[in-house]
Amino acid sequence: MEKMVGKTKLSLVQGDITLQETEAIVNAANTTLLGGGGVDGAIHRAGGPKILEECKEIVAKQERCPTGEAVITTGGNMATKYVIHTVGPVWSGGNRNEDRLLRNAYYNSLNVAKENGIKSISFPSISTGVYRFPKERAVKIALTTVKEFVQEYNFEEVRFVLFSENDMRIYENELKD
Repeated sequence: MEKMVGKTKLSLVQGDITLQETEAIVNAANTTLLGGGGVDGAIHRAGGPKILEECKEIVAKQERCPTGEAVITTGGNMATKYVIHTVGPVWSGGNRNEDRLLRNAYYNSLNVAKENGIKSISFPSISTGVYRFPKERAVKIALTTVKEFVQEYNFEEVRFVLFSENDMRIYENELKD
């Protein structure tokens, strides 16, 4: 599914984020940046040791990546040129600024892309896996944040790469509205 938002193509695809050929993909990382499970583990495995090396250099400079912030590395062995690592919030019932932190994760990822002249970017559904953020709520935040950002800065494409049919359906329903 595709929709134009200003001059930016917003698209939804079901598949594997590590296989995307956009200039950058976003990693739903943890604060250590040292890999983990889910999307994070898949990106580190596909990208190879170069990504981990670069993440270790970042951690040596700033200790960790705080929730809602974003940093950039190369894509290692993947077709994508860059990986933007962002840390989404762990869902704790909605009383610990989770909405704002998730918005910041998307916004700061887009801002890192903009600062690096990146024109196409692929996102996973941040925080909706092991971090248990309610999917419908997360999708509204993701799409709203992207739509607001591309009003100010044009990307060629912002793509959401969704692993499951259910996630795809939730994103399609929200994008239709």
